[in-house]
Amino acid sequence: MSARTVRLTTAQALVRWMIAQRSELLDGTEVPLFPGVFAIFGHGNVLGLGTALYDVRDELPTWRAQNEQGMALAAIAYARAMDRRQVMVATSSVGPGALNMVTAAGLAHANRLPVLLLPGDTFTGRAPDPVLQQVEHFGEPTLSVNDAFRPVSRYFDRITRPEQLIATLPQVARVLTDPADCGPVTIALPQDVQAEVHDFPAGMFERRLHRVPRTRPDVESVAQAGSILRSAERPLIVLGGGVRYSGAGAEALAFAEQHRIPVVETVAGRTLVPHDHRLYGGALGIIGSTSANALAVRADVVVAVGTRLQDFTTSSWTGFAPDVRLVSVNAARFDAVKHNAHAVVGDARETLAELTASLGSWAGSREWADQAAVEKKKWDGHVDGLRAGRHSSETALSYAQVTGIVNDASTPDDYVLAASGGMPGELHGGWRTGEVKHGASPTSGATMDLEYGFSCMGYEVVAPWGAAMAREKTHPAGLVTSIFGDGSYLMLNSEIYSAAFAGHPYVAVVCDNDGYAVIHRLQTNQGAAGFNNLLADSRGPGADGSVSVDFAAHAAALGAHVEDVRDTADVEVLRAAYQRARETARAQRRPAVVVCRVQHAAWTEAGAWWETGVPSSLSGRAAYDDGKERQVRWL
Repeated sequence: MSARTVRLTTAQALVRWMIAQRSELLDGTEVPLFPGVFAIFGHGNVLGLGTALYDVRDELPTWRAQNEQGMALAAIAYARAMDRRQVMVATSSVGPGALNMVTAAGLAHANRLPVLLLPGDTFTGRAPDPVLQQVEHFGEPTLSVNDAFRPVSRYFDRITRPEQLIATLPQVARVLTDPADCGPVTIALPQDVQAEVHDFPAGMFERRLHRVPRTRPDVESVAQAGSILRSAERPLIVLGGGVRYSGAGAEALAFAEQHRIPVVETVAGRTLVPHDHRLYGGALGIIGSTSANALAVRADVVVAVGTRLQDFTTSSWTGFAPDVRLVSVNAARFDAVKHNAHAVVGDARETLAELTASLGSWAGSREWADQAAVEKKKWDGHVDGLRAGRHSSETALSYAQVTGIVNDASTPDDYVLAASGGMPGELHGGWRTGEVKHGASPTSGATMDLEYGFSCMGYEVVAPWGAAMAREKTHPAGLVTSIFGDGSYLMLNSEIYSAAFAGHPYVAVVCDNDGYAVIHRLQTNQGAAGFNNLLADSRGPGADGSVSVDFAAHAAALGAHVEDVRDTADVEVLRAAYQRARETARAQRRPAVVVCRVQHAAWTEAGAWWETGVPSSLSGRAAYDDGKERQVRWL
């Protein structure tokens, strides 16, 4: 070892490198790129990586979790709450612990979100083979269960020699901070290699600040986009998650105002626009609003900013006119060229500025711009009726009423989550965004996390832990609330205990509807019999209601404060319970769980079509055939 090198184990070098990496938030604040580690230790990581983490436990906090998938999902939620400017780490042992994180990697990959996964791996020396938890492949001894991460990782490596870190770690930082290539990184760490020693270059551990690059678009592509827009009679702007991660919400609104163009939001771009903005047309897509969908189907030019236009946004490509012209602004060329769009590859904020310069004084028609307010007023009236309970039963609340109560109590510093099932539709379509703090905080001002890229049940149960950890630093006056059903609760509830143990407050609203109600809706709406979704339609003696879960008692046993209002449909009772939960979560610094009963089928519907395979024997086949006829296959 010389003055220019440092002798460290592989695990120590990796941990020291992580501590040296810094990141810049949207307001210019410098923070650690890796603010913490979620860990469940086993024989594959406890001695090598575990010892290295123990040595720096005050600089790089390690948080104990109960389930590897849960902790990795919490890590991803942290990253989204920080607009991808910070990245949490999740480490597990080899075998079942590692495989539990594969689902989380898929979610991060689908949603373009960064997370660093460090699963332990089998021995490179192979002397003890087959080691405990090793899955042997008869014809390929180099394979381990960690190879399952390859299709759901943006970057994958297996470190078989300590010095490989020197080449790999810059690539790790690149992928985690690149707006075009952002996603999960998996570094498999064989347990013998974790403990091996090497003389690493000292410069490898010097502090390094990672600024997210703002790629400028090609001049000619901007000019052509401007020409397409100037030809429009009914232009529409669609704002996606890329606008959020760029911190371009204020610029997007300024662009819409200067050129008089209605604006709608995707699931990932939600809460960037105040609900009462005169150009805001609502939430787009299958789980969105009739107002945004009415604008989209009439638009002749659509400017899609920072969105990959997944099927829930496009209503399986029946949501736009057949002859619509599409301009796609995206940091990733992969997404920008989809659907035969005119691609403008670049950072959302910088591209909108250059497109404004290209358009000059051009503006859309006042008559078309006014349609945003006209259509939104109709939708607001519909949602008002749902919140007022005009279609509600006397025995249970509606999803819209639950959403309205949380919405009414929320401030610009609060944050709300949902994922999978029916609740994303209630928040995407029915939520009314108040003041948006663009540029007034370290983050983008977005206040919602709807995980509907992977639609992963259980995310919404554990995500508030990660989001609360992030938001308590950036928005200490705010509070995180997650809304989900009984099915999600039963799938992944263990991290409620982790959050209570660690002292991170949030509110979880559990809407008990006796099963997987949203899939029951899809099933029966197409003419199929209710089967294996609602508890009453499932096999077993408990289908008669004799076997049920006491969610309130269970949540209390996990360390949460509980408000149980299952026996009432009174909106004011729920409102008071939710307010108590907020106050108690803050005061006691632990999760608060509100349990309520909701109707099975009182949904907020946008009336859009979604393609699912419908057998010809079902009554829904006619609607399926009609949708396929209307589907735009190539713009």
